[in-house]
Amino acid sequence: MSRLTLLVTQDCHLCEKARHAIGRVADRAAVDWEQIDIADDQELAREYGDRLPVVLLDGAEHGYWEVEERRLLRDLGIESGT
Repeated sequence: MSRLTLLVTQDCHLCEKARHAIGRVADRAAVDWEQIDIADDQELAREYGDRLPVVLLDGAEHGYWEVEERRLLRDLGIESGT
C-alpha cells in the first residue's frame, strides 16, 4: 500500500494541479503514491465528492483542495527547507 493516495475525479482542474504537487512530494520523499478516481467507488464519492482532490497519508485524510507540500513533506519526515 502506498503511503500517499490522491483522490480525484475526471475533469477536475484542481486534481491536475494536485497530481503535479504530490508527484514532487513523492519524488522528494522517495515514496510511492497512488491515484484513485472516486467515480469508481460510490462510498468514496459520498464521503469526499464535494472536496476533491483529497490527499490521504497512510490512509488518513491529510488535506483537500490543494496539496500543502511543505506540511506533507514534514509529516513524511522530510525537512522541506525554504
